[in-house]
Amino acid sequence: MNIDIKSADGIAVASLCGEIDHHNAKEIRRELDSFILSNQPKELSIDFKDISFMDSSGIGLIIGRHKLITECGGKLIVKNPQLYIKRVLKLSGIERLVKITCDKL
Repeated sequence: MNIDIKSADGIAVASLCGEIDHHNAKEIRRELDSFILSNQPKELSIDFKDISFMDSSGIGLIIGRHKLITECGGKLIVKNPQLYIKRVLKLSGIERLVKITCDKL
């Protein structure tokens, strides 16, 4: 799993690459939580464009980061999920908590 976080003026984008499963979700959580707590962004987008696989650990990852960033006064956005991931997110009801967006090509 590769995570690249860019931040400017309180707006951050965390680009993920690889798979999100129970094997690596803890590492992703730790890195994102550390960033949220130390930088307190007003908005954090997690870019799923390069995620090739996600199991239920990804749903837990999103819900936990939403809770943490909301407690810190910010908001979370999920960007560019693959079609099957977007379907899973919609079925889980996450879009009631978190905005899901796709970049225009």
